Amino acid sequence: MESKAAARTLDGTVDLRGRPVLASSTGKWRACAFLVGYEAFERMAFYGIASNLVVYLTSVLHEDTVSSVTNVNNWTGSVWMTPILGAFIADTYFGRFWTITISSIIYVTGMVMLTMAVSLKSLKPTCTNGICNKASSAQIGFFYLALYTIALGAGGTKPNISTFGADQFDDFHPKEKELKVSFFNWWMFSAFLGALFANSALIYIQDNLGWGLGYAIPTVGLALSLMIFYVGTPLYRHKPRSTKSPTREVVKVVFAAMKNWRVEMPSQPKQLHEFEPNYYVGLGKRKINHTPSFRFLDKAAIVEEGSSRSPPSTVTQVEKTKLICGMIMIWVVLLIPSTIWAQINTLFVKQGTTLDRRIGSTFEVPAASLATFITVSMLLAVPLYDRCFVPFMRMKTGNPRGITLLQRLGIGCIIQIIAIMFAYVVELRRRRIIMMEHITGQNDTVPMSVFWLIPQYALLGIADVFNAIGLLEFFYDQSPEDMQSLGTTFFTSAIGVGNFFNSFLVTVVDKITGKANGGKSWIGKNLNDSHLDYYYGFLLFLATVNMGAFLVVSSGYRYKQDAKEAAEEMAFQEEKMPEL
Repeated sequence: MESKAAARTLDGTVDLRGRPVLASSTGKWRACAFLVGYEAFERMAFYGIASNLVVYLTSVLHEDTVSSVTNVNNWTGSVWMTPILGAFIADTYFGRFWTITISSIIYVTGMVMLTMAVSLKSLKPTCTNGICNKASSAQIGFFYLALYTIALGAGGTKPNISTFGADQFDDFHPKEKELKVSFFNWWMFSAFLGALFANSALIYIQDNLGWGLGYAIPTVGLALSLMIFYVGTPLYRHKPRSTKSPTREVVKVVFAAMKNWRVEMPSQPKQLHEFEPNYYVGLGKRKINHTPSFRFLDKAAIVEEGSSRSPPSTVTQVEKTKLICGMIMIWVVLLIPSTIWAQINTLFVKQGTTLDRRIGSTFEVPAASLATFITVSMLLAVPLYDRCFVPFMRMKTGNPRGITLLQRLGIGCIIQIIAIMFAYVVELRRRRIIMMEHITGQNDTVPMSVFWLIPQYALLGIADVFNAIGLLEFFYDQSPEDMQSLGTTFFTSAIGVGNFFNSFLVTVVDKITGKANGGKSWIGKNLNDSHLDYYYGFLLFLATVNMGAFLVVSSGYRYKQDAKEAAEEMAFQEEKMPEL
């Protein structure tokens, strides 16, 4: 019996039926292989839509540049914002596995609807020689209904699938903890493979063989990936929910602190309300020690003598709330980098459509396929980062990750600034050629190779190895243990709000500059007669100012205590208790 207990996972994970699992036969990369397969197909489906959606909206549904960019940003933003709902449901009610299951079915349903919307004659506008008639209100309505059904389905998969994958590694097992350090790097590597296929093959199919086939392929792939996900069920580890409503605890702390705002703080933190370590051991939770950050929230744990009020929050509950507050601060200063990322599927694509995209005499590169260079640079950079950069920096710093999570994010932000600087310089050159060649027509091709855009795409790909992967790992790692799905939504919502903010910026800049320049906007329908260079310069300014804000906020951030260190400290306190 003892040997069997010793062979169980140390973090208390269970199987789908709630039974303790054996460490040797469950979890680790063996279980993650099935989740990685699902993720690759899901990213293929998402980028198969997102990367070329602006082209469909302008060429088939006849939307202008600002409207199409706004609609793409709004949909992409929704895809990355609905995970807040999906994570809440997973953490509070169904758990990650069943939330992924239900949401995936909705996701596949939306993909089927979208394929129908671009395939069936009654649901799409008629086109002759590449020129499409105006779509009816019903056709447009069904198309957007399909898109937002996909957004709803993605809400349950995006925050939970990566978190579920990270759950397959035991933080208390030294070897598994070491494997987990590399997990998010290779997790995103698999996602990039799906994006690579979408940005190359799928976009070419959509532009040359038809939108129906271009959407049918990822639909079938996503359905297949759901079956792959189920095959791995016996190998999965599940973290039992230790709190019925972790979100409610956070809200309770905030309101209690506000209620006690006039109450004087005790001189010592040990005077605040807290249970003994054995209490948390019995509930399968971890006690969190007091920290000096966000001192105002400590008022939620003040014990008032002779008070008839309900028991105050504990120090552990207050510290969970402090973790969330710290994450919010980091989240805010990462919205501008997410706004920069939003250019990839919108203005970068429209910029590419104006350039010479020919290779040889017959082949023409789809403008949206330039996103392939982002994916390729990511795929090359991830192994270099994980196998070369991290070991080298680990020797220098002693940090298991090589550098801290916030240092990783900061490097990514700097590379993004360089990328948008390249975009600005390239656009200046495009404008110069337009003036020299006297190009004015909306559909006129600028005699400048589209491959001038490669540096800005490649640099954003390298930036994402630091930024996107680092962001996902940061919010998972720093979240309270019973809120890790919800914590991961800080990553998805940053991307979502970044897209909404880009939509807001494009709309506002278009209106203001249009009025100021006699109807000639920086981002007009005719990019050959607009000033996209001014807009890129504006983004460069925002990114530079935001970098300063990031440095200020990150310098004051306090990291969450390591799970194993917290457990060892709790064990030490338990040993001391009899002596006391």
